[in-house]
Formats: sequence, C-alpha cells, structure tokens
Amino acid sequence: MSKSLLKAALTSTALATALGGMLASTGVHAQNFPITAGQRAIATQVAQSGVALTELREDAPKSHTVVPGDTLWAISGLFLKSPWRWPELWGMNLADIKNPHLIYPGQVLHLDTSNGRARLSTRAGGADDTGNMPTVKLSPRTRTEQLAGNALTTLQNHLIEPFLSEPIIVDEQGLSKAPRIVAAQDSRVLLTRGDRAYARSAAADELIDDPQHKQKAFRVFRNATPLKDPVSGEVLGYEAQYVGKALLARSESTQEVSGKDGKPQVEIVPATIDIVAAKEEMRVGDRLLPEPPTQIQSYVPHAPQNPVDARIVSVYGSAVVNAAQNQVVAINRGERDGMEKGHVLAILQDGARVVDKTDANRPMLKLPDERNGLLMVFRTFERVSYALVLDITSGVKVGDKLTNPR
Repeated sequence: MSKSLLKAALTSTALATALGGMLASTGVHAQNFPITAGQRAIATQVAQSGVALTELREDAPKSHTVVPGDTLWAISGLFLKSPWRWPELWGMNLADIKNPHLIYPGQVLHLDTSNGRARLSTRAGGADDTGNMPTVKLSPRTRTEQLAGNALTTLQNHLIEPFLSEPIIVDEQGLSKAPRIVAAQDSRVLLTRGDRAYARSAAADELIDDPQHKQKAFRVFRNATPLKDPVSGEVLGYEAQYVGKALLARSESTQEVSGKDGKPQVEIVPATIDIVAAKEEMRVGDRLLPEPPTQIQSYVPHAPQNPVDARIVSVYGSAVVNAAQNQVVAINRGERDGMEKGHVLAILQDGARVVDKTDANRPMLKLPDERNGLLMVFRTFERVSYALVLDITSGVKVGDKLTNPR
C-alpha cells in the first residue's frame, strides 16, 4: 500500500471517530450500528482497490439518486449481483461516506468503472487520472444534524419491528413461571384494550411489585408451542404467542383480616393491570413478561464465514404451510451454532423425487435442490433464530434447506 493510500485510510477512520465524538458531545445521537472488524477491513481494502467489474450487475446504473423509501439493501442490489456483500458497497463509498448508515435522500451515488475496477462516489467522476480518490482539505467546524431520523435503514423496518418484541423463545418451564392473569373486572371472559384485569406472581413468596412507583409495562403471552427440528424431531424451544400489552396500575400485596373463627388470616390482593394494546383478546391464564428496554436495531447483511446447513422450522404467526416474501420464519440454528444478526442465507427448494420413465427399470431419481431465494437473520436465541424472507421465486415451506448464499 502506498503512503498516500495509507494516510487516506487512516484519515477516513480518524474523521469517522471525530464525528462520533462530536455528535456525542453536542447531544445529537447517531444510531449505533454493528460494524465488525472484518467488515471494516474488507471495506478499507475495497476503498483502496475498488470492486471487480464482474461483481457488478449487468444493468447497474451509472448513477443513482437516493429517494425516500430506499433501503441500503435495495441500493446494494442496484449495483452488486449479491446484495448481502455489504462491506463491498460500503468500501466503494468509504472515501465520501464515512458511515454506510448515514446515506440520505437527495444524495447522488456515481458509479466509476475506470481502470477495470468499480467504485462509488458522491462526486461525478469519482477518482482522478491516477485512479486515486481526490484529496479534500477540511477545516474544523461544528454542525448539528438529526442523523438518525433521515438516514436510510438496511431494510424496511416496519417489516421486522413487530417481531423484535412479539415472538419469544422460552424453555419448557419458562412461561409457566411467569406472572399470570387471574381475574377480570366484572367477571369478563375476554379482555381487550381499555379493560382492567388482575394478576398474580407465579411463586407464592413473590409479588408483582413496582417499588419505584413508575408505570411498569408487561407483554402478555399465551401458549408455548414447541418448535421441532424438521430433521431430528428434537424440540429446540417453545414459541410463546404474543397477545398484547399491559401496564401495572397497582402492585400485588397482602392484607390481614379476621377469619370466621376470629383468628387473623392473610389474604392475597392481586396486582391491578390495565390492557393498553391487544393483538388478540386476552383471557385468564395468559402470562406476563416485563417489557424490555427499547433498543435501536440495524443489520449489516453479510454471508456467514462458516458453512451453514439449516432448515426452516416454522412460519411465524400463520397457519399456512408456505411463507411469502417479507414474511418471518424460524430456523433451526441459533447463537450456539454461530448465527448472527445480519446473516444472509440462501433458501433451497427440495428437489422432487420422480420415476425415470426412460429407463426400463424405472429407478427413482432425486432432482437437485434449486435455489429459491434469500433470507436474513434479524433475531437470535440459543437454538433458534428468526429471519425475514427477502427474495423468493416461489413459496417457502417448513423443512426447506438453508445454506451459505454462495
């Protein structure tokens, strides 16, 4: 690497670090997106040398103006044959766009294919005659921008946001140990938004309490459906069905009263909860789990480094056998198997078994598995992960194979 390129790479990193510090000190909060060391190294390499023209789509545009509704996945797919190769796209922008997640509507991305390599730049022409990116001298100044509000997301967030909170994987006893709804106001059988209900802790020596006198939020779940590995039949975990949300109005307590024999007795006073959201009507016996803190989520699509042999376990929230594009599925690989948020996997359609009618012996043939699309992991548990179906040719079904995208 030449000294000028090394200096440019170090300068880019320093500027990105300085920008992050400036945002923190001025109270402007940028999104904290996961960029791994490996992705950063690939991006730096590509920023120096560009991408082979063979990696570009044949119909890659010479330029693209970012518009509202664009996603980083979609823009990557405009230029590259493999949208999950996100580090390459970032590297193509590294000289101009210090953070790949800070791309905004109105920016124009120009494709430069000179010298047999491909680069993206926010300046027409991109590189100079020597193939190096032009040097830009900067002077210190302070800017205040609301970065998180307008920057493009990797995917359409509304497709996965509900699934970051709704499905939950528990062990066999996990949900049974959670607090439960024990009664409803006016002896109602079904509960919905605006109703009041009463709940108890699962353990006799515990109470549903809010000692800080804040409104404590709960998610309400029902049923623990076993998720079985399509190959081994082993139960990987139990998927709890999300039905709504509730707020704690009064803590659970006890009180001392006089019994019929005049002796003091202790009565249990269940906690009071108000139903504030209902995906389905709730009922006595449904379980409560504390609302976790809100987290900003983003995903850097990338292929797994190690070989993957996985299967689709279930289609979430649907009784149908086949999943369509933009639906969520559970897969039989989790954190213990090395699954990460952002992992992109290829979906393989199981080849049919047919009789060879051209052979007098009529042998059975197993046709090859055919690639049917892509999905991306966005939430992981120990043995199970949730993934979004991104691109498919035909319906995806339980048992379909998953492997590395190339």
